[in-house]
Amino acid sequence: MMVNFSTFEENVARVRERIAAACEKSGRGNDEVRLLPVTKNHPAEAPLFAARCGFAAVGENRVQETAEKRPAFEALAKTADLRWELIGHLQSNKAKKAVALFDRIQSVDSLDLVAKLDKACEAQGRAALPILLQANPGCDPAKFGTADLGTLKKLLEAVLATRHLQPEGFMCVAPIDDDSLLVAAKAFETLRDWRDRLAAEFALPLTELSMGMSHDLEPAIAAGSTMVRVGTALFGERVYL
Repeated sequence: MMVNFSTFEENVARVRERIAAACEKSGRGNDEVRLLPVTKNHPAEAPLFAARCGFAAVGENRVQETAEKRPAFEALAKTADLRWELIGHLQSNKAKKAVALFDRIQSVDSLDLVAKLDKACEAQGRAALPILLQANPGCDPAKFGTADLGTLKKLLEAVLATRHLQPEGFMCVAPIDDDSLLVAAKAFETLRDWRDRLAAEFALPLTELSMGMSHDLEPAIAAGSTMVRVGTALFGERVYL
């Protein structure tokens, strides 16, 4: 069950304290890391809470859920100012709906998806769609994303050849190791290294590194994350229907 607004505010404060501590330990400024509230499997009140608390964007995992939740939120909030980011796997057959619904897509992970997103932008008259390329630096078979630098480079080249897609950086979900965060830390460091290499080779900023969630945000920040994606630690346990 989702928490009430007062508890949400308290949870936000606690997570921000963790981010601040991790930034201080890593010698980084607090303004270098943004917190993205993840509202998946929560009702329209969840993004409303985020907007009331001053967040500019929320993360969602599924196209259909967002298709129902975004208009419900806008009816409650009487505003469309909140940005919506897709952080879950996107099947290429849902590219059209995703382009219509999301302000940024963080989970671009295949050449087919790149082509279909660009085609959907053209058909819908969308001049530019900000995206992140999803990588799998931990080579976890349970995770989506490209698992080697060479394939990631080819994916970036395909994006740069499109008319409408704007690459802003990279995203990953690290492997979960119940005994240690070292596995996650290594994955985050690998993606940062890949980003640095590709940014230099293509002379692009590629500034966004969306890495880290509730359980592993500290090593993600140490590795250079610019955005941590947090859901349960803010909104409470999700109800899966």
